[in-house]
Amino acid sequence: MKFLKALCETPGIPGREERVRELLQKHTEGWWDSSEVDRVGNLWGRLKASTPNCGDEKSVVIACHMDQIGFYVRHVDDEGFLRIQQAGGFDTRNLFARRVLVMTSKGGDIVGILNPATKPVHVASPEERKKIPDVSEFVIDTGLSKEKIKEIVRPGDPVVLEQTTIEMGDHVCGQCMDNRISQWVALNAIEKAKGKTVYDIDWVGTVQEEVGLRGATVAAQTSKADVGIAIDVTLAVDTPGISKEEGITRLGNGVAIKVMDSSAISDRSLFEEFVALAERNNIKYQYEVLPLGGTDAAALQRFGPGRRAICLSVPCRYVHTVVETVHKDDLNAAVDLLAAWLTTDSGR
Repeated sequence: MKFLKALCETPGIPGREERVRELLQKHTEGWWDSSEVDRVGNLWGRLKASTPNCGDEKSVVIACHMDQIGFYVRHVDDEGFLRIQQAGGFDTRNLFARRVLVMTSKGGDIVGILNPATKPVHVASPEERKKIPDVSEFVIDTGLSKEKIKEIVRPGDPVVLEQTTIEMGDHVCGQCMDNRISQWVALNAIEKAKGKTVYDIDWVGTVQEEVGLRGATVAAQTSKADVGIAIDVTLAVDTPGISKEEGITRLGNGVAIKVMDSSAISDRSLFEEFVALAERNNIKYQYEVLPLGGTDAAALQRFGPGRRAICLSVPCRYVHTVVETVHKDDLNAAVDLLAAWLTTDSGR
């Protein structure tokens, strides 16, 4: 869990993933036959197969996006309050009274409080209390003087919600399981499969997924791999107030093998391969049919030389909040299934 905690507490919003990239480079030093950072900021690690594959497909690209939803400073007002522009999707009901970290260009990281520029409940009218503000109405209070804040903060500085990562029984809770769990899953699976892999592997930590699969689009055209696999989270809507038919997935029921989402429909033969492999190896799994949302799998499917593509997902409660929660059994099931696929010769 130490590596997952480090991943989740390292800030990296779309376009500013450099700290996450540096952490991953340090963690995987010496792993790869070759590695590089491409011009858009994707981090690549490449491994040759340990044993040649007898099937027609010899290679795989595994996409794991590095970015998390966050904000950019768009304005510093005359009183020293910061106005923000979101980078990724937020439900503003979850943004009240949050602690944030401003990654300043000149003065290091500073802590602030995010709150809407509205009246306190004590003096607000009943109608005002019911109103849900837009992100544009939120401000950051750093506690610094207006003179000081204007010295060290400028438009374009990144902002992330701040939260520690904790273990709760069989669960792990933190502020960007989406999608730091993808690196945890993929790298643990690759490590587990080392010495037995039957595919050439292009592992890529992609940038700017949360604002439109931008890094994955470049990666899909760069890699010549025959198969594309994205690793991401999916909705576990298994809390009170939701019917079972709306639940998508449930925590503790295993890795989710994606059927479809609103950006891609998984290749049917690849989907069946993963289901059969899970059953053969007694790996807990569940099906994922997601009405709205998408992953890097969509870019892997649409761009490049033409390849079968799929997403393996880890069920997650409270997605796009600071308390995203996953189950340890689901994390391990995802590792086991990906490792099993990487070591199974499709031609035998």
